[in-house]
Amino acid sequence: MTGTDVVSPGGTTVDDCGRWAFTESGPWVVLAEELTWLRGIEVLRSTTRRQVPLLTSRRRLPDLGRLTTVSVRLGAALGGWAMRERRHGGSVSRSGLSRRLRAAAEHLGPTYIKLAQIVSSGEGLFPPELVEELKRCRDQVRAETFDTVRQVVEADLGRPMREVFAHFDEVPLAAASIAQVHCATLRTGEEVVVKVQRPTIRTQVQRDLKVMAWLAPLLVGRIPIAALANPPALVELFAETIGEELDFRLEAQNMLDVAEAFASLGQRGYVVARPHPELVTRRVLVMERLHGFALEDLESMRDAGIDTHDVIRIGVVGFTEGCLVHGIFHGDLHAGNLFVTPEGRIALMDFGITAADPAGTQRLPEARALGRNRRRPHPDRGAAGPRQPATRHRHRRRHFGVGPRPRR
Repeated sequence: MTGTDVVSPGGTTVDDCGRWAFTESGPWVVLAEELTWLRGIEVLRSTTRRQVPLLTSRRRLPDLGRLTTVSVRLGAALGGWAMRERRHGGSVSRSGLSRRLRAAAEHLGPTYIKLAQIVSSGEGLFPPELVEELKRCRDQVRAETFDTVRQVVEADLGRPMREVFAHFDEVPLAAASIAQVHCATLRTGEEVVVKVQRPTIRTQVQRDLKVMAWLAPLLVGRIPIAALANPPALVELFAETIGEELDFRLEAQNMLDVAEAFASLGQRGYVVARPHPELVTRRVLVMERLHGFALEDLESMRDAGIDTHDVIRIGVVGFTEGCLVHGIFHGDLHAGNLFVTPEGRIALMDFGITAADPAGTQRLPEARALGRNRRRPHPDRGAAGPRQPATRHRHRRRHFGVGPRPRR
């Protein structure tokens, strides 16, 4: 038996690699019927979706303090642009406005930085000046202190950290707008990656979404970028995207769904880290740690005997078949969210945005909208605007632990 084989109560051997595209010898075995955090998951997902209209409707005045702060920052950005760059028109005007909006997003904190990161992935959908400027937001989020991380982990797991982990790196592997990632070792000896959500991000996001929804219609027709971005639709898209990312149980299920699709297709060139059978909560996600080469590190891959052309072929074929056959795919696929293992397999990370459309429905609409410019009506505006995919950027290193090295 391999490291992922166990004997069931009935005496048969269970291998989780048969159902999911996991490593052949993992630190534990995943059995769907024993995943307590998976129970009621579809109800949880449905409830999360139903909250979007409540957060994005413009019926009530949002928190006045936050509304004032956001209005002042955005007003200063638009006012400065109107007085200086606007009169030049063309690229100079768009570049000036983009630069000022980026600075405002950085001052307003994680929620607005996350929105800027989503827009920065919309090449071909948004003005190039805006996309390039907002890419600079990808590394602008400070990490939480280790004491804060400890409090979140212990509160969600219900026990002291020392009872679960033999070692826990105090310095995060990466930090993003929603979460940060730490390398750790369990008391039982397994190397893992621990994704920990920022403790106040849920409240902050909900408060900011209400402000965004209230302000977005006011921007329509007032700035050139709004003609393409359709602010109200963008806010709705953002709410749909970030809502599911705020519960790591949904992300863990996404990991299983994608891994199962690849396994059923025989696409063993892809590999997904195993989520831990027990250590998954709303704000903490413990997963198997994988190692490998950054996608752009071609020299190191060739030195290791990896056929880089085969890696590209595996990537294209696997992604295409997953979309066309199973209607499920990673909705945030970029170089920062994957790497290549020493065996030449493509390891995927960060499953906060995953689309599934097995019967004409989809888990997240922006993932399906990848690569296409689509307009649609919005209740607060007669004209429509494009919807674009979200992007999560990570610090790229030659050797990775699976998990978000959030920029997010």
